[in-house]
Amino acid sequence: MNYFYTNLLFVPAFTFILAIIIKWLIIKLKTKKWDINAAIWSWWMPSVHSAVVVSLTTAVALKLWISSDLFAICLAFTVIIIYDAINVRFEAWLHAEAINKLFPEKKYKESLWHLPSEAFAWSVLWIVVAIIMYFVI
Repeated sequence: MNYFYTNLLFVPAFTFILAIIIKWLIIKLKTKKWDINAAIWSWWMPSVHSAVVVSLTTAVALKLWISSDLFAICLAFTVIIIYDAINVRFEAWLHAEAINKLFPEKKYKESLWHLPSEAFAWSVLWIVVAIIMYFVI
């Protein structure tokens, strides 16, 4: 039995680290600064929490197949996490924007949310990473 099957949590742990590294590099390209704190926090793409749940759900699908109860549970959590990243955070952004206009002396983060196209594209990447790990590791 290969490493993937015996250590299923390795997949989301690996994508967690990979997502932070990618985010760190993207932040460096955009801001010209190495800011590890920004890479760890929950704004910017890729979404680290989405990377974890998408890769875990893919790993469970590959190991136990899509008819398993565990896959259904993972998929439900994945949908909730991605819904939150797109919709709930969008509302928080609207509130932060309005508060910042009313009270300019207090600055709230407005870059909290992710576009649906971003969430979809990054989810595809995490699915591919999990599939590659399945066949390689």
